[in-house]
Amino acid sequence: MVAVTETNIKELKKLFSGKVRDVYEVDESRLLIVATDRISAFDVVFKEGIPGKGEVLTRISNKWFSMISYPHHLISTEPHRELPFLSNYPELTTRSVLVRRLKRIDVECVARGYLFGSAYKDYVKTGEVCGVKLPPGLKLAEKLPEPIFTPATKAEIGMHDENVDFEACVRIVGDKGLAEKMRDITLDIYKWAHDLLIDKGIILADTKLEFGLDDDGNLYIIDELLTPDSSRFWDASTYKPGESPVNFDKQFVRDYLESIGWNKQPPPPPLPEDIILKTVERYRTIEKIILSL
Repeated sequence: MVAVTETNIKELKKLFSGKVRDVYEVDESRLLIVATDRISAFDVVFKEGIPGKGEVLTRISNKWFSMISYPHHLISTEPHRELPFLSNYPELTTRSVLVRRLKRIDVECVARGYLFGSAYKDYVKTGEVCGVKLPPGLKLAEKLPEPIFTPATKAEIGMHDENVDFEACVRIVGDKGLAEKMRDITLDIYKWAHDLLIDKGIILADTKLEFGLDDDGNLYIIDELLTPDSSRFWDASTYKPGESPVNFDKQFVRDYLESIGWNKQPPPPPLPEDIILKTVERYRTIEKIILSL
């Protein structure tokens, strides 16, 4: 299986290539988003792709979008029906969606129910995460007393996202009421999905949401939703505070990169074939569980 790391739809204008997704202009009100098989870690995009990853992310996001009641950007999961020329690109059929064209808010909205990743590092240093003071003595991967909102700046490719407190989030958004709404939706969706997945033997440790506004100021969830690129999924049967959990997400790649001592700066090291194949396996495992909900 060959990884799709680049796209070139000649009939549409490409507006943007992100870490994973290519965004094309359809018209003034709609975009076509194509999820490639590119993978990034520590905000650096790797040369190698993860075969089928974009298709997995698309199916998972589409499933979650179909289940939530909050407004979101998704218009159609079958864009080829409205854009017949997409038949010229059969490799893109199952990784493309038609969405509303919205103004992205440049904040990553993160909900955390467990202490891990950059949040754990910040906690060890300061006892806080994004300005939220936490109880002393918490272990790696320990469940928090309550889920917390830990926003981050949205970095350009090659730059590192930066955790910020809620006050900084408000400044970036420019509207306290809007920032509070984003926070509340993020935490609500996290808690809802966590409770659904725990019954399937999966711990949703954290997740990231992104938002956009239409011309009337209405708020929508955009990009992806509750995928292994934007979330941490752990095996509940082997979970133990103080240990790095068995995961079904991008953390597997991060762990490998930490183990080889990469400095997290471009250019990235090559990803070995066995790491690629094991990542594919993890993504497909969590996909099967989520699609069964």
